[in-house]
This record gives sequence, structure tokens and C-alpha cells, in this order.
Amino acid sequence: MTDAVRVEHLKKFYGNIKAVEDISFKVEKGEIFALLGPNGAGKTTTIRCLCSLTKPDAGLLEIEGISVIEKPKQARALMGYVAQEIALDKILTGKELLELQSGIYHMPRSSAQARITELINLLDLQDYQDRRTGTYSGGLRRRLDLATGLLHYPKVLILDEPTVGLDIESRKIIWSLLTKIAGDGTTVLLSSHYLEEVDALANRLVIIDKGTVIASGSPTELKQKVGGDRITLKIREFSPLEEVEKAKNILKELPFVEDAIINNAQGNSLNLVINSQTNALSRIEQSLTGNDFPIFSIAQSRPSLDDVYLAATGQTLLDAEIKSSASRDLKLEKKMQMK
Repeated sequence: MTDAVRVEHLKKFYGNIKAVEDISFKVEKGEIFALLGPNGAGKTTTIRCLCSLTKPDAGLLEIEGISVIEKPKQARALMGYVAQEIALDKILTGKELLELQSGIYHMPRSSAQARITELINLLDLQDYQDRRTGTYSGGLRRRLDLATGLLHYPKVLILDEPTVGLDIESRKIIWSLLTKIAGDGTTVLLSSHYLEEVDALANRLVIIDKGTVIASGSPTELKQKVGGDRITLKIREFSPLEEVEKAKNILKELPFVEDAIINNAQGNSLNLVINSQTNALSRIEQSLTGNDFPIFSIAQSRPSLDDVYLAATGQTLLDAEIKSSASRDLKLEKKMQMK
């Protein structure tokens, strides 16, 4: 069976910057597949290459078995694309914009009107369809943008950060729609840095960091691979690394501790992987206090996708986001100073 989406050894460079170093994945027909990673990981570049908006430096890209590089027009006809940045004509009403879009797709008027009505109802836009889009909230604009991507019945819907910055109501409506269309046979490929979104929606995913795939599988598989429960603790609010290293060595001697990672970005906190122990917290506390270590905070939880990312990179997804944002701000500041 032909894969709905196929990406093999994709590479894209902007001068000396490696936006995508080596990314490969396959998406089966009718599944929701996610690209998870912080901003700057290479998700948007991968999607833009797949949509023929950016030319890759190397790699194979296919939509329903059709090469995006060799036959971009045919490949584009099979996909719907919803970009991260929403671009709508502010003068047109929501319904007028969908009618304009249907004309661009060369849809027959009768079938276009039926489809527009269907999407307006699915996305709960009935009360807003005759209002100018310039008056829409961010959530309404995103819903309308999603409707334009679905208008022509694409076999593959590609979304770049579809719910970033949206209110809870709009996110739930979009999640419900994506689940429905996938159930009806439409393949959905989305990028996100929201852990709960990927965990709730995706059948499978790849986690991307610095332009490469660091993990792949279903959310359940990936969480099972990183082992048992998690315990996160801090010796002090901001602990010296040397002190945390000593505490780490002591705790690793406990028979139920399978791994210990120091998270430098969060004040040198300790992240422990433990096997099943009902009294793990009390035993850890006893071990630390018995060796004259204070405890600022301690908590136990089930493994999450963030733990998968932490195990692979040594930092959480939030930490990576913060670093990426700080790096962008620094580059922008330097550019302003040069001017």
C-alpha cells in the first residue's frame, strides 16, 4: 500500500544554518501524524518543503506516491495546507472568502456551496459567516483558515502549529474536527510543540530536535520505552551542580532507581526514572536527609512525551523553547545594533 506521505533523508540549509539535517518518516493513510519539537527544530521547514513552498537541498518527498519535487502541481492537488501564519482578506465575510477559495480550486458552484455549508457547520461558524473576517478573533480566523484547507476534499491535510495561541473552545473544536476527518479517511499531518495536543490526537509521531528525528512511534510506545514513573526533585531552589552530582550518585544506588538525569535548565533539578515502588518518595527522602541533603521540592508522575524528549536531549521541551526564544531575541538585538 502506498504511504500517504513519505519523507526520506530530507536536508535543507540556509547558508551555514542547518534548518533540517536529516529527517525521515512515513505517514499511513487515514492517520493523524505529528511532528513534535520546539520552535527552531525544523518542523516548519519540513512542512514547507513537503508542500513545495521551499526547495530542499536533498531528500525524497512524496504525497500519495507522487514526487513533490518532480511533480509539484500534481502533489499539491492532493493536499490541503494550513500555514502557521493566518492570512485572510479582512474585507470579505467568512462565507465570501470560502466562495472565493472554491473558485480558485475550480469547484462547481453547486457542490462548492454544499461543501461551504458543511464546513461552516462543522467548525461552528454559523453565527460569523456573514461578518467580515477582519472582525474575527484569533480562534475564529484559525477555524476559517482550516475550512479553506479542507474545502477541496484533500487526501492529505497538512497543518503547521494549528492551535498555537488559541482559546480552549477553538482548540477543542479543531481537535474534534481533525479526529472526525481522519476517521473519514483523510490523512492529517500536523506540527506542534504542545505535548497534550500530540498526546491526545496523534496515532504516531516523530520528535524533532535540531533538524533530526530523535524518537518515533505512537505516544504510548514512546512513553513505555522510557520506563517507569518519574520523580522530579530539587535539593535547593537553585542547587550548585557539584551538590546535585553527589545527590545523584547516592540516589542511583537505590535498587528501584533506573536512571537519573540532571536538568540544568531548571535549576539543576534531578529527574529520576523508577520502577514500581509504592514507597519510593519516602525512601528517596530518607536517603537524602540521611546524607545531610535538604529537599526543596519532590513530586512523582507517570511518564509523558516530555520525559521522552528529556531522556533524548537532557532538557525538557519547555526548556528548549525558552533557549530557542532567547537565541532569536539575541540575534534580533545584534541586528538592531548593527543598523
